[in-house]
Amino acid sequence: MDIKNFKVEELENLCGDIRTRIIEVVSRNGGHLSSNMGAVELTVAMHYVFDVAKDPFIFDVSHQSYAHKLLTDRWDRFDTLRQTDGISGYTKPSESPYDYFVAGHSSTSISLAVGAAKAIRLKGEEGMRIPIALIGDGAMSAGMVYEALNELGDRKYPVVIILNDNEMSISKPIGAISKYLSQAMAGQFYQKIKRRVERLLDYLPESATYMAKRFEESFKLITPGMLFEELGLEYIGPVNGHNLHALISALKTAKKLKKPVIIHTQTVKGKGYVKAEGRFEKWHGVAPFDVESGEPILTKMLNKSATALFSEALFDLAKKYENVVGVTAAMPSGTGMDKLIKELPDRFWDVAIAEQHAVTSMCAMAKEGFKPFVAIYSTFLQRAYDQIIHDACLMNLNVAFAIDRAGIVGEDGETHQGAFDISYLNAIPNITLFAPRDDVGMKHAVDFAYTNKGVCAFRYPRGSFILCKKAKSKPFSLGIGEILRKGKSNIAFVGYGNGVGKAYKCAELLDEDITIVDLRFIKPLDKKLLKTLAATCKMWYVFSDSAKRGGVGEILSGFLSEQKIDGINIESFEYEDDFIQHGDNLKIEEKLGISVEKIVKKIIKIKS
Repeated sequence: MDIKNFKVEELENLCGDIRTRIIEVVSRNGGHLSSNMGAVELTVAMHYVFDVAKDPFIFDVSHQSYAHKLLTDRWDRFDTLRQTDGISGYTKPSESPYDYFVAGHSSTSISLAVGAAKAIRLKGEEGMRIPIALIGDGAMSAGMVYEALNELGDRKYPVVIILNDNEMSISKPIGAISKYLSQAMAGQFYQKIKRRVERLLDYLPESATYMAKRFEESFKLITPGMLFEELGLEYIGPVNGHNLHALISALKTAKKLKKPVIIHTQTVKGKGYVKAEGRFEKWHGVAPFDVESGEPILTKMLNKSATALFSEALFDLAKKYENVVGVTAAMPSGTGMDKLIKELPDRFWDVAIAEQHAVTSMCAMAKEGFKPFVAIYSTFLQRAYDQIIHDACLMNLNVAFAIDRAGIVGEDGETHQGAFDISYLNAIPNITLFAPRDDVGMKHAVDFAYTNKGVCAFRYPRGSFILCKKAKSKPFSLGIGEILRKGKSNIAFVGYGNGVGKAYKCAELLDEDITIVDLRFIKPLDKKLLKTLAATCKMWYVFSDSAKRGGVGEILSGFLSEQKIDGINIESFEYEDDFIQHGDNLKIEEKLGISVEKIVKKIIKIKS
């Protein structure tokens, strides 16, 4: 959409149309609402001042990129947002040439902008192209941002950074940086004083000029701009992020400076939909809802979610043992830690988007005799891989990792799928890996994690467990699996975690005398059970919500090879070596060929 010749009044009308379209689609499909509503004017101003066809538009996390999608080439396709085979809820270059980079995890935008600026300089395109990064104040809590700012302030590449300061991350903002950025009144006052001082400098004698400069430098100490200016960036702001006149003026100024500039904008999250305006965590990511009432259109969940079960079990444990502590990284409600943070604020923390810090800080607590539970989504725990190895496992500390959102997570797509935690954790010494299969098993998992000596990690799905009423779980014993059903055929269904439920469903459809096994542990494996199984069942079908490469099937194949056990055929129904697209979970499983019905058909074909 070419908006270069629009008048400001026309741009304001366009912002209204964009908001209407976002509400219309998100209320039907679900998605990120308040973050997108708050960033509409910012995005329109970016498109007005810069050229999206050549300038890298880099959206941090990119969950706030809906207006950008509507302005580029996806207005008519926007109905398919987050749907199977539809457009993504994040930027995706394979979807549109106007999406510069894949994004879904926080705090990468400034590093990308620095890299793009380096490339532009080497290609001789400086002055013709300029990277623009849009980042929220919540993302400023991650260390990667400051690594990038450190180099940018030193190298002085022309980059424009728009800081969208809405005093919110996903939930309540955490940390000194967020509080520092919220000094809005001081910042506005400073801008007025700064402009007056600059005008005075042109007329004052040299001695007075020196005094005026000293006054200006001293005044920076109470302003939000001090941090960035001390790092070597030009600072403009705070600017009203919903005032197009002010935004366009600031962006044009930044573009002309040809140096690194940060424009500090202040916005209201949820702007334009009154029910969502302000600090309301529930409007960040929403399920389908009724626009008039704001009430969610809920699909009835028959059983509690695994997250809720974990939260309850950990809360009970924390009330019983005072050495139990815990942390999450900007996902208090998503991980169920919000209740514990509220009830036991001295022992449970949200450290903002800082997974590395979360892990390492808990390692020190473990060394001091506490029992930390680190609750982080599978996809986000990837960001702290070195800390798991270097700070937890190397010293074999008593740290428990509660890995939420293991497996397919649906509409958030490839940047969020919890496919890799088994593969990347199994390679590390001094770690125990296990998984509950049902609601009772979750309580047992939390209890076992407390008593376990050394590092351990247990994984569980988004939503409810598949298996809730059959073969109720027993307490965990280190490295001990369980044969849930003994069959007379030579077929065994070997499940891990939520995969046990899928194994049961497939067995019911086949209606055959099949042995069903719950591994319970994949590190260490129950060698005795597996040797017994190998003696009676020669065909093993593996069920686990995880990547095939380095997954449960390969772990079992490695065991058989080490033990020199021949004659066992393994067929794994884990995820193939590819990133999993977004969409409805059941439809995605159908496409991947691992829905219950597709698996049953494959088994029948193999048998025949």
